[in-house]
Amino acid sequence: MNTWQIGDVKVTRIVEMEVTGGSRFILPDATPEAVQSIEWLVPHFANPAGKLIMSIHALIIDTGSRRIIVDTCLGNDKTRNMPTWNMLQGPFLNDLAAAGYARESIDTVLCTHLHVDHVGWNTMLVDDRWVPTFNNARYLIAREEWAYWEQTGDTDYGPVLEDSVQPIFDAGLVDLVNQNHKVCDEVWLEPTPGHTPGHVSIHIASRGEQALITGDFIHHPCQFARLDWGSTADVDQTGASAMRASTFDKYADTPVLVIGTHFATPSAGHLKRDGDAYRLDV
Repeated sequence: MNTWQIGDVKVTRIVEMEVTGGSRFILPDATPEAVQSIEWLVPHFANPAGKLIMSIHALIIDTGSRRIIVDTCLGNDKTRNMPTWNMLQGPFLNDLAAAGYARESIDTVLCTHLHVDHVGWNTMLVDDRWVPTFNNARYLIAREEWAYWEQTGDTDYGPVLEDSVQPIFDAGLVDLVNQNHKVCDEVWLEPTPGHTPGHVSIHIASRGEQALITGDFIHHPCQFARLDWGSTADVDQTGASAMRASTFDKYADTPVLVIGTHFATPSAGHLKRDGDAYRLDV
């Protein structure tokens, strides 16, 4: 578990899984040989053999008056077409409670987008029914994001919308919001479309300090070094590439802490210019 303090705001990372290798399906250009040439990735984000290390985790934003969870990982008991994600039985909710954030205490769920590994714990299985996990929370989803998925339907990974999204709508817990929606004084959404049409990142500011939770506009720190490495999951490859470039330029060499939604431990750092590219200084 990692924690960061941004002014008066505490951010806590709750890990569902962290894995080495197996990420070439999402970043096909990241061959071991190419990754080995980016020396600063070792040891946190790649191993010496050039295999990427990635994480699936949720982030809790605690402002003192608000308890917000950003992205809800894969979830338990869910039928998925990827074997390592299928029918998980992990301790995520216990880990959440052990960190001081029982599910009933969460008041807001922010979905940066609606991919399978970001919505799983939106719901849990109770008496053979999918019910909202965070039953005292409002679930915030960008209007553009929901419009896209409502039109295109489910993903190739399994019945994701059916088991992890539709039940929160049925329970009346969803608020469709603008991509720049202000959640509270310290937290607001920042539009970063491209990976999906309604994708957002999360901006935090308190007492002169700032942080950005990326979502999936970037999957791995290797993309700081190689701006041409796109993700197979990007709906708009050109738009996603342009979004990465403009966002990197905006936050490089600033005090803003970048917290990666799939970055392995330590998961956060400051973005620095490195010749024609960038590196994450942890």
